[in-house]
Amino acid sequence: MSVVKSTLSDEDRGVVGNALQGALVDLVDLSLVAKQVHWNVIGPRFRSIHLQLDEVVAIARTHTDTVAERASAIGVSPDGRAATVAKTSGITEVQDGWIKDGEVVRTMVSALGAVIGRMRERITATEKPDPVSQDILIGLTADLEKHRWMFQAEAHH
Repeated sequence: MSVVKSTLSDEDRGVVGNALQGALVDLVDLSLVAKQVHWNVIGPRFRSIHLQLDEVVAIARTHTDTVAERASAIGVSPDGRAATVAKTSGITEVQDGWIKDGEVVRTMVSALGAVIGRMRERITATEKPDPVSQDILIGLTADLEKHRWMFQAEAHH
């Protein structure tokens, strides 16, 4: 049931809705992973990595809201519940306990890479059915790629 009537056809809404839902889940999980390692990072690069992780969390949360509201605008109910995120995220589970700074960097490069790969598939999938949603996905992918670059540069410390 769709309470909000979409300007998209049912078929296009289905494709775009799946892309936005997947993006939502990956962004929620990315913010959770970044916070988890933010709280547990140890090592000589603690401060710089700690601060960079907060930037990733902020950007992920901002884009999460944009993606969820876009889904709502096209008549798709967004689902950011913990169980849904846990079941459908593309990010590998992060280790528990204290994590050395170098491992945190590797974890973030990997997590960002996984999310970016899935976002690029969504960019392709939404090109024809909804360039507006595609534009949102392009913008957030650019932000994620910027942070991945920064963590990759940090990895060669």
